[in-house]
Amino acid sequence: MASYEELAALVLEAIKEGGYLTQDSSSIPVGISNRHIHLSQGDLETLFGAGYQLTKTKDLSQPGQYACQETVIIAGPKGSIEKVRILGPVRSESQVEILQADCFKLGVKAPVKLSGDLAGTPGITLIGPKGSVYLNRGAMIAQRHIHMTLEDAGNLGVRDGEKVTIQIDGLRGGTYTNVVIRANSASSLEFHIDTEEANAMSLTSTSKITIVK
Repeated sequence: MASYEELAALVLEAIKEGGYLTQDSSSIPVGISNRHIHLSQGDLETLFGAGYQLTKTKDLSQPGQYACQETVIIAGPKGSIEKVRILGPVRSESQVEILQADCFKLGVKAPVKLSGDLAGTPGITLIGPKGSVYLNRGAMIAQRHIHMTLEDAGNLGVRDGEKVTIQIDGLRGGTYTNVVIRANSASSLEFHIDTEEANAMSLTSTSKITIVK
């Protein structure tokens, strides 16, 4: 007759093979972001002055990323939004990540994109204390995604660029599809979503999510 430990091992193996045990549901932290801007050094100097350097106020969860003291105005054909936060460090090209509702106020048709994918994005104007700059492209709505290391991806059974479905706990919880895996050697495990989508399911930084694929 099999021992308790042997039976438990058999049950655990059966659950794994059935695809129900994908991960510990509390293992993926949640990061919620509002509209923000990433600037190139050239655009930063146009907006704030020659030789200007960003002022870090706090580190963000992703290694090397941080929130800055500086804010700017973003403007489109129909309106503007003040005090939009800049995130550092500077990048090779500027981009503006806005919310769906912002598109109506600004008068732009921003597509859903992953950060850094600027192809097909509309232009937008940035106004700082020392000047203004019109970006020929760069306005986007952030695609929901999960940052992780390559080791995390292996443990969770996913790969970089894969789109998965996640389950969100809570009274207003549910599922989100088209969540992109972003796996590399320089990321921390975290699910990223903007404030609009987070509010729709009452997501907070303490919420639990599970990859159900």
